[in-house]
Amino acid sequence: MKKVNEDEPRQEYTRDELGTGVRGKYLGAFRAGTNIVRLDPDVANVFPTDESVNEALRSLIDTSVSPTKTS
Repeated sequence: MKKVNEDEPRQEYTRDELGTGVRGKYLGAFRAGTNIVRLDPDVANVFPTDESVNEALRSLIDTSVSPTKTS
């Protein structure tokens, strides 16, 4: 009889051996630690990198934000 090495993965597992899964277990941590924005394909063609998107948004912010008034 061949000895089973517990450190090596098996070819197959039964559903009982896998246990129960928890849907969305790490979703809260994922959302808290990421800031992903999906671009539409036409926008992604114009801004292919995250640097180009950030540069465009910063220039838009600079032109739209009025300086604060000092009294």
